[in-house]
Amino acid sequence: MPSFSRGLEKALHQAMNLARERSHEFATLEHLLLAISEDTEALTVLNGCDVDINGLRSDLKMFIDEELENLTVPSAQEARPTAAFQRVIQRAVIHVQSSGRDEVTSANVLVAIFHERESHAAYFLEQQDMTRLDAVNFIAHGITKSGPSEGRHVSGADELSMGEEDEGAQKNSALEDYCINLNEKARDGKIDPLIGRTAELSRTIQVLCRRSKNNPLYVGDAGVGKTAIAEGLARRIVEKDVPEVLLAVEVHSLDMGTLLAGTRYRGDFEERLKAVMKELEERDNVVLFIDEIHTVIGAGATSGGALDASNLLKPALASGAIRCIGSTTYKEYR
Repeated sequence: MPSFSRGLEKALHQAMNLARERSHEFATLEHLLLAISEDTEALTVLNGCDVDINGLRSDLKMFIDEELENLTVPSAQEARPTAAFQRVIQRAVIHVQSSGRDEVTSANVLVAIFHERESHAAYFLEQQDMTRLDAVNFIAHGITKSGPSEGRHVSGADELSMGEEDEGAQKNSALEDYCINLNEKARDGKIDPLIGRTAELSRTIQVLCRRSKNNPLYVGDAGVGKTAIAEGLARRIVEKDVPEVLLAVEVHSLDMGTLLAGTRYRGDFEERLKAVMKELEERDNVVLFIDEIHTVIGAGATSGGALDASNLLKPALASGAIRCIGSTTYKEYR
């Protein structure tokens, strides 16, 4: 079990003291953020992300003194950490443990706070134009808002860099990071001609040309050539043997393994998939192919969470914001 750094232990005690001094029944995330903003590790990250430290502390103190005054209890009673407070600490511990490290720092806790999106602590950080990715980029790579930094090493950087490098790449292109461009494969001669599936391919093209309900689904036993139809479509597009409305279309195959790789924090998978979907919505000439589409049910739903890939995809598909081709077996389709 990872231990807490001396600075984090001091910050946790300080958070409880902040609540007790004000006779608050609970120690909240806002107490915690105010406390870790005094610790060197978290302070280094906040400065690296161009946060106005005094402004952040002022906002937190005002919120704690004015909005939490109804949480007061007799002064003799000890404050208790809220569920969100405990979740953040637990999330930081699990992440460090899964990375093979033995010490949790306030920098790890700072990153974990961003997952409590409904909290005022996360809101105040976002008000400072700071995101979780900003924190990760600085901790893992020394990248500040104004460019690379030669600042000192931040404890916790090693374990963050292992799992978060892909997130930095998201800013370039989520489709390039987590999908395979079948059009490029066809141009490079890596896709063989499609034989014996003319009817299915013609039907696929017909469905894709619709204004709505334009998401084909291939249902068949394993090995009958469902993926080959999608590849055949990409080849036909490259050869310009499709209707004019599809000439500029690119077919991208979602790589579920890459999408899930390195997702340790709860919410990592959702962020990656949302980045892919956002890019799909911005580029109306892209069709997403999901092989074995039944595997998206449950994908990314870690730690008992109900949110998975299927729940993220449904709204976009229903609204027509993205176009998708799926493949599955008869058994899974039923």
